Amino acid sequence: MANWRSICCAVDFSESSRLALEEATDLARRFDARLTLVHVLEAAPAAATEGLLTPPDLVEQMRIELARKLEVWKAEAERRAERPVAQRLLSGDPAAEIVRFARDGEFDLVVAGTRGRTGLEHLLLGSVAEKVVRQAHCPVLVARRTPPPPDVD
Repeated sequence: MANWRSICCAVDFSESSRLALEEATDLARRFDARLTLVHVLEAAPAAATEGLLTPPDLVEQMRIELARKLEVWKAEAERRAERPVAQRLLSGDPAAEIVRFARDGEFDLVVAGTRGRTGLEHLLLGSVAEKVVRQAHCPVLVARRTPPPPDVD
């Protein structure tokens, strides 16, 4: 059985990342591990902003709001894990930044949620969790709610 001492939990404030937080806090408590929540402020694609400049005040306001959300999630994680939890707000490509942060921080495990996109939506948007799984130096736990079984009459 693994003996995880340092866990990185990537959150994007979605329902699937709430499940990731639940899994990560349970593991941190069980293994007496250090837990860090990380959120990545994604830069807008160049094609979407070509010719447009994002006002620095708007970017700063977004960072402040995300830091507030991350603080709320951190408080919940500390309550669930029954230990102090660290947090980091990063900027850039989410998958690349999560992989870099986990490697540089020498984490034993990355926990991330997935929205379970399929088909064309998955092809066009990709999956941050999938990219992290392929590129991470350590194990990655992907948390996803499974739909309830269909009613059988």
